[in-house]
Amino acid sequence: MLRSRTAALFTAAATLAFGAVALTVQPEPAAAHGTPIVPGSRTYLCWQDGLSPTGEIRPNNPACSAAVAQSGTNSLYNWFSVLRSDAGGRTVGFIPDGKLCSGGNTGFAGYDLARTDWPLTHLTSGARLDFKYSNWAHHPGTFYFYVTKDSWSPTRPLAWGDLEEPFLTVTNPPQRGASGTNEGHYYFSGNLPSGKSGRHIIYSRWVRSDSQENFFGCSDVTFDGGNGQVTGVGTGGPTLPPTTTPAPPTTTPPPTSTPPPTTTPPPVTTTPPLPGGDCMAVYRVVSTWNGGFQGEVTIMNHSSRTYGGWVASWTLPSGQQLNQVWNGTLSANGSTVSVTNANYNGSIAPEATTTFGFTATTSGTGGLPTVSCSGR
Repeated sequence: MLRSRTAALFTAAATLAFGAVALTVQPEPAAAHGTPIVPGSRTYLCWQDGLSPTGEIRPNNPACSAAVAQSGTNSLYNWFSVLRSDAGGRTVGFIPDGKLCSGGNTGFAGYDLARTDWPLTHLTSGARLDFKYSNWAHHPGTFYFYVTKDSWSPTRPLAWGDLEEPFLTVTNPPQRGASGTNEGHYYFSGNLPSGKSGRHIIYSRWVRSDSQENFFGCSDVTFDGGNGQVTGVGTGGPTLPPTTTPAPPTTTPPPTSTPPPTTTPPPVTTTPPLPGGDCMAVYRVVSTWNGGFQGEVTIMNHSSRTYGGWVASWTLPSGQQLNQVWNGTLSANGSTVSVTNANYNGSIAPEATTTFGFTATTSGTGGLPTVSCSGR
């Protein structure tokens, strides 16, 4: 049975605007799935740093700007995409020294830059942290978290020899929020390394157990007694409120930005069920002009069968109207619009994608819609 996945809106803080996500073109033929949210990875926090009302990414942080100058803005529309589809759990000798933050993925090479001005999460050494990791597409596997040695310096690219042994490993953690949304995430708690002070990197690997696909992330942190505050994001580098607090007693659920539907935490399972067949629609703004914009939607097939066709649907925000669509056929009923495949792009193999584009007129503030899709 098919289930829809959506690209939804996310509010990082009152001072940040809305953003959208999109598929990047990579050498690996794989779809994107997740990255650390707490402590935030470079791509995740740089995405927050550059959010704009139109959905375009305009980095303010100098390190984020330098990364985008090298890797392009798609690396931030795809903040959840630092992956290698052929990793198979390999580390030293597979991912080269100096390329750990990008996982050796050339589309994210800018995030390997050795700089001292990346967005920074403030933590307390030895404290218990409530980790969050985006579940953009849900898969089973194991998460590994490392910290840099005291001899590491942020003035040189990260190498395997800079990392201590993993201080935390987690297999098949529970999740909150829907997959395919900006706020959906896995959650788990663990103790941070003791005896740490000053600047470090928390390096993460997510090794899927159902494929060769692995994900990588560099989270810049400082052990200064903080409780998850983030600095260096947004104009002037404001301090975001803490993203986590000390772990609560075991009789209460861990804190979350999306309150659970009941007063008790969701059940923890060691082997969460996998989706049976998912279509994921990813919406982004390509360019804007006075009174209009160009957008595109990428359709991803996360099922185990080949689609014979597909349809994407959304409700137009107030003041928006589509006036042209290509690589698809438009139908509308009031503010609800649907786009079905053209006769040449209906077939999508498992883990493959196709994209359609459109132009629209807009008045007022508009906004970014949530798009759902299904394959047939």
